[in-house]
Amino acid sequence: MLQNRIEYAREALGEFGQVVVFFPSNIEQVAGLEPSNVTIVCRLKPMFDLLTAAGYRCVVAAEGVFDTAFVCATRSKELNRNAVASAAAVVKSGHIILDGQKTDGIESLIKDVKKLGQTVDVYSKAHGKLAIMSASEQLTEFATPALRDIGDGFVTTAGVFSADGIDIASAMLAPHIQNLSGTVVDLGAGWGYLSRAVLQSINATTVHLVEADHAAVECARINVEDPRAVFEWADATTWRGISNADYVVMNPPFHTSRAADPGLGQAFIETASRILHPKGSLILVANRQLPYEDTLSRHFSRVEQVELDKGFKILVARSIKKRAI
Repeated sequence: MLQNRIEYAREALGEFGQVVVFFPSNIEQVAGLEPSNVTIVCRLKPMFDLLTAAGYRCVVAAEGVFDTAFVCATRSKELNRNAVASAAAVVKSGHIILDGQKTDGIESLIKDVKKLGQTVDVYSKAHGKLAIMSASEQLTEFATPALRDIGDGFVTTAGVFSADGIDIASAMLAPHIQNLSGTVVDLGAGWGYLSRAVLQSINATTVHLVEADHAAVECARINVEDPRAVFEWADATTWRGISNADYVVMNPPFHTSRAADPGLGQAFIETASRILHPKGSLILVANRQLPYEDTLSRHFSRVEQVELDKGFKILVARSIKKRAI
């Protein structure tokens, strides 16, 4: 992590001055930096709130001028490149430092900047690498278009879930949610595909799109042009915006790292049990091996599998059994 390599950068450069950090995935990555001198670019609401509570200034896009930029590598090559371009735009005469684990694409990112003719000082430690280079206008060439058109009237952007097109599971769920009525919540709404399917029904009065990735929310605002849509940049595992939804729909994420984490989807189900009307229904799609049925049965009187295909299952849960506290 960054804290294991940051002292090397400090020894090489001296004081960092005013720092901007792009996309840390955990608070340990910035633990070696003084909060009063640091601005963090963060799109994910849970991390945004955690870092803000720790005293860091957080923003969703970098503005101003900084002395040093840290780019924390993510698994999205395009997002990494855009972060470097953004860093070059706000660090005019200082340094850009790339940091990340080998599993997060740091080696590929370093190779890419070297291809631009950048002189890079690389330090390896703790299964990752840190690379230091001088900021240059040339690095802004890394920038790619902010939005990509994936067809059917949808746009996405780098780093969001299913950025290249509609994922199989969501496409499988869509026909099951096109005739809903009343107040609907799309937990983990992403860039809006499922919400747009819900809004095909004239009987849907309000659809809350709850999504933790700010960039995905901004795409959803473009993709879902309907006055019944309410956009919520929020952590779906803790959101409590309403308590009487008629339906919750979801294709919950199940990765917090490279390993599957069913606890994340289970937390989405817990949220659904808190925001649904007692007679409301939850409709979800999930990988067939994920163990959601026990969690559903703890909170709902009736749980039914209505479809099983292509490695995914669609589950419908009705009638709250016990309101979660």
